[in-house]
Amino acid sequence: MTDAVVTLSTLHVGKGRNSLATTLEQRSGSGCTKSSCGAAAGPGDLPPEVWEKIKDHPCYSEEAHHYFARMHVAVAPACNIQCNYCNRKYDCANESRPGVVSERLAPEDAVRKVLAVAAEVPELSVLGIAGPGDACYDWRRTKATFQEVSARLPDLKLCISTNGLALPDHVEELAAMNVDHVTITINMIDPEIGTKIYPWIFFQGRRHTGIEASRILHERQMQSLEMLAERNILVKVNSVLIPGINDQHLVEVNRAVKARGAFLHNIMPLISAPEHGTVFGLSGQRGPTAAELEAVQEACAGGANLMRHCRQCRADAIGLLGEDRGQEFMLDKLPEEAAVDDAARRRYRAWVDAERSDRRAAAEAAEADMADSVAVGAPRLLVAVCTKSGGRINQHFGHAKEFQVFEVDAAGVRFVGHRRADNYCLGGYGDEDRMAGVLEALAGIDTVLCAKIGSRPRQTLADAGIEAIDDHAYEYAETAVAAVYAARFGTVAAPALRA
Repeated sequence: MTDAVVTLSTLHVGKGRNSLATTLEQRSGSGCTKSSCGAAAGPGDLPPEVWEKIKDHPCYSEEAHHYFARMHVAVAPACNIQCNYCNRKYDCANESRPGVVSERLAPEDAVRKVLAVAAEVPELSVLGIAGPGDACYDWRRTKATFQEVSARLPDLKLCISTNGLALPDHVEELAAMNVDHVTITINMIDPEIGTKIYPWIFFQGRRHTGIEASRILHERQMQSLEMLAERNILVKVNSVLIPGINDQHLVEVNRAVKARGAFLHNIMPLISAPEHGTVFGLSGQRGPTAAELEAVQEACAGGANLMRHCRQCRADAIGLLGEDRGQEFMLDKLPEEAAVDDAARRRYRAWVDAERSDRRAAAEAAEADMADSVAVGAPRLLVAVCTKSGGRINQHFGHAKEFQVFEVDAAGVRFVGHRRADNYCLGGYGDEDRMAGVLEALAGIDTVLCAKIGSRPRQTLADAGIEAIDDHAYEYAETAVAAVYAARFGTVAAPALRA
């Protein structure tokens, strides 16, 4: 698969270059291709040691997010900075955004929960600590959790999410514990812009404000990136896109994190509503539209590789990306000791290996068919797909709470992101108010592919200029998108596209 937005990341640190960057360039000559080295990369695009790190991690591999689940344990409530977009909430089951949890955990409770989830969810491959404060500032609890879980479930990947302020103090310990995935939230490299995002930080025993706070945070974040890259720890940088504050600046952020070794850059939309109680929410600061987000992502093409499949998870999220089963695993519902079936976990991974191989073969065949049948210069389309998991078209239109979006033209099919909306169907009946939200989410979409759709929503979509197709139910998304495109713009008869 090609990907027009995933490009070469020439990883380097300071005056020298880290070994990961050198290996990637040796692998591909002058550098990685457009499909290489980022979230869309496959085993043929990366050195084996890098592919082994990301292949089962749903955040670092676009392909893996169809098959593998993550789990966040809320063991780190304390934080050392204040962000104008953040309000850490507890005992909150109805908000889906970072910093929100339903219960805080002691390390021993977290271990008990991890074992219970692993016993019920063979897809679980990653344990992350993402707060609800900062995993490095609350280091004692983070470290205790990781040490015990790794002793009990050594096949789980460990990762943390942090603002980076305290991270340099713990890089050596992270490396010693084989934590090879770290996410750092970096919203600026210009401290002046930082003053609009961070009211204060707490560093070296006292509170800092204004330009001094932003300068310290920036320097520590850059130091963190360089230290991690030197140790071949993969780094994903999260940036919150805040219109009017850092939207234009994020192109510079992208260049800077690429230069210091970031493996991925995830540009996320600001979540801002008054009911969230954040400074930005209460002040009326709006989040970006889907078009604005995509424009900034496109402007970063050529810089650090972009992640397009993030769901901005809660700090206690459990399950596949796009779903949250956290309420099923509250402490009062858990057994005191859960027996994890290691054989079942191995069987699931074997099934994933076979499914991945089949999906790649189908995608390659679809692209070959398109190359034979579609003329260069055929128009670009955006296609939305309804899927529950597995990268297949396996969801009813009315049940979809998000749509995976693919871009397709004569060059191929590329995943470009997802769009959320409240599901249209409630108890077997469509809700017209919700359909208005769905249509807003589908702005700019040409075609929707789903497993099934009723006549009324089909007509409503048609009236909005969107074609709904349910003829490709249970096919892989990429092959179905290619088949629809080839049928519409093919200049010669193409071989049958396969599921």
